[in-house]
Amino acid sequence: MTDKTSAPRIPLTVLGAGAMGAALVRSWLAAGHPVTVWNRTPARAEALAADGAAVAPSAAAAVAANRLVIVCLLDDASVGEALDAADLTGRDLVNLTTGTPGEGRARAAWATARGARFLDGGIMAVPPMIGDPGSGGYVFYSGSPALFEEHRDTLAVPAGTRFVGEDAGFAALHDVALLSAMSGMFAGIAHAFALIRPEEIAPKDFAPLLASWLGAMSGSVHKTADQLASGDYGKDVVSNLAMQVAANATLLSTAAEQGVSAELLTPYMALLERRLAGGHREEDTTGVVELLALRG
Repeated sequence: MTDKTSAPRIPLTVLGAGAMGAALVRSWLAAGHPVTVWNRTPARAEALAADGAAVAPSAAAAVAANRLVIVCLLDDASVGEALDAADLTGRDLVNLTTGTPGEGRARAAWATARGARFLDGGIMAVPPMIGDPGSGGYVFYSGSPALFEEHRDTLAVPAGTRFVGEDAGFAALHDVALLSAMSGMFAGIAHAFALIRPEEIAPKDFAPLLASWLGAMSGSVHKTADQLASGDYGKDVVSNLAMQVAANATLLSTAAEQGVSAELLTPYMALLERRLAGGHREEDTTGVVELLALRG
């Protein structure tokens, strides 16, 4: 993350004063940037006036106040509604609203047609991490390379920056891909705690073991990436697909013994079984990726 003191103190506008928007505003104000803010619920924007923000009466007025405009609203539809009456000519629009890759690409085309440069962003942080250099939070950006380079230091004030390409959909794609992996991990964590819950095993004692094991297993992402890049799913296999499928019987039996539903595990197990039935017994589990493509 760039040192806040080195960031040029250019003025900017923030549309959205929810938990994340307010955290962004306060981080830029703390770094000495003049900030104009607007929110659909005026009270939320007015609460930031005490921190030094200028409150605009409308989204259009907020956009008119500064060249650099940051948008952090509920969803893509709310972005369109907020900016419908705004003149975007000559503006640098940075959309930090959570959305899909398709929405990012469509919004980029929409903004460009209205005379703005555009960046889409995916925030890999929660509000308490914003403005804290040691938190590890960062934001994916994609879209206009020129916009990103010009405003890199300013964008780095709230959190680290990672530019992932000129395709405006890539920020959201990276964001959602990481969140999807997280969701799968949370599913496994929930199942693990459900297994021990009927016994005299303290969750607080089990938690360090679980965290350590997941940390050790996380390194497998590099092998998966290498196998996908080479197309050789049998490369460096430690436990082949046939063994993995056979071992699933123990996981399912244990769940039944503990009175725990296996519904968080069975979709993935079913995919492994399909891949095995296709004649890939000596491969790693990486081949499951092939079964997830909906497009022929």
